[in-house]
Amino acid sequence: MVQTPGQARRSLPDFATGQAKRLLINGVWVEAGSGETIESVDPATGAPLAPLALAGAADVDLAVAAARRALEGDWGAFRPADRARVLSRLADLIEDRAEEFAAIDAVDMGAPIMTARWMASNAVSTFRYAAGQALTIHGDTIEHSQTRSMFAYSLKEPVGVVGSIIPWNGPLFAAAWKLAPALAAGCTVVLKPAEQAALTPLLLGELCIEAGLPPGTVNVVTGDGVAGAALTEHRGVDKIAFTGSTATGRRVIKGSAGTIKRLTLELGGKSPHIVFADADLDRAAQAAAMGAFTLSGQVCAAGTRLYVERDVCDEFTERVARITRSLRVGDPLDDQTVLGPLVSREQFDRVSAYVKTGSEQGASAISGDLPKAQEQFGDGFFVPPTLFTGVTDEMTIAQEEIFGPVLSAIPFDGVDDVLTKANNTPYGLAAGVWTQDVSRALEMTRGLRAGMVFVNNYGASDPAVPFGGYKMSGYGRENGRAAIEAYLETKSVWMEAAS
Repeated sequence: MVQTPGQARRSLPDFATGQAKRLLINGVWVEAGSGETIESVDPATGAPLAPLALAGAADVDLAVAAARRALEGDWGAFRPADRARVLSRLADLIEDRAEEFAAIDAVDMGAPIMTARWMASNAVSTFRYAAGQALTIHGDTIEHSQTRSMFAYSLKEPVGVVGSIIPWNGPLFAAAWKLAPALAAGCTVVLKPAEQAALTPLLLGELCIEAGLPPGTVNVVTGDGVAGAALTEHRGVDKIAFTGSTATGRRVIKGSAGTIKRLTLELGGKSPHIVFADADLDRAAQAAAMGAFTLSGQVCAAGTRLYVERDVCDEFTERVARITRSLRVGDPLDDQTVLGPLVSREQFDRVSAYVKTGSEQGASAISGDLPKAQEQFGDGFFVPPTLFTGVTDEMTIAQEEIFGPVLSAIPFDGVDDVLTKANNTPYGLAAGVWTQDVSRALEMTRGLRAGMVFVNNYGASDPAVPFGGYKMSGYGRENGRAAIEAYLETKSVWMEAAS
């Protein structure tokens, strides 16, 4: 099903249009030092939105300096209860404007409005969780193991100034996942959004000021890889928290090596979604489709390798195909849209090339007609949800992260076979398992080399539950207590009586 953007389309949110957006540095909105801008584009139509300031190394210097002053000044003086109060206030402000945030993400990066509303709700929950966690940070008292004359204890202190670099596939909630734990821990932040979708992080910066964060506590610098590299290499930055591709993650590691920064990296994935013959096939089919195609497949944890037990593979794959063909593709501002456009022309070309490669290597697309979609949507960056059968594990579409609405169905024979296939990847972000056999489910969760395993569901999320991967999917965790700990240093104190 399709609905072409422009047909009875809702008006664009004011924040997504108009004058060029500025940088937020030390609580003030300023032009980039160069005066240059880059264009933000509506991916549903290819039309320009509001220009963004193009930050350079000099702008990053100013933002880092502002963050350092706040850390050593006003924000550093905030006690845990003060931090909890301001984070709760920020959550309330986001909630009050949740519909505006959702509409901006819809036009800026193509998220269907119903998905964008979920992302806004997730951001609210993330800040509220972090507000509670701010009150629980503490060290330990430690009895000396060899003498009674020595008293030892540990302190938890903020790691310092954090450079947070986020992707374009969920700008609001990605910003929340970075800012909330860092602020709960007492750090200050320079946030660098992706140039393809920076509008909601900028609006979030406005609300940070309104919530009562001191100037310089949160700074937002928009720009391209030049700004990201400057932040990664900056001697005044104590930690980099990065979410994005594995290739860029390697560059972050190299760029940070000179100053041996603390790192949290949430990188790519090629997640297996495994369906055994005894599963609830109707529920599993719906989850298989949405696990791969939500946000048009632009999800790091997307279940893009669909492994189905051979006895039911043909039947189950056809069920998924029927669901896939029914998904409404179109204007992301339409409440009925399930799949919107890809974020950019570059991403459209990249995913289109993978679709072509899949066919050239012998796989059969049983849903998705890319040429027809191009005719229907004109200058929009739409790729229809595409399900391939006849896929083998060595094919490109089964090996590489596509980051688009492309799903590969592959049969398997038993637990040992599917564990071998599922783990045969450099990635290890997520995995899904569908079975009614509890013993088999436990065996699979232990055997899968992935940071998250979903059993009889796919893609569940909660601010209290850690999110992250094994292998080349990165290290460190978002969400949960582990995320707060990643922004803390442990200081040991040894105390003995003076005489």
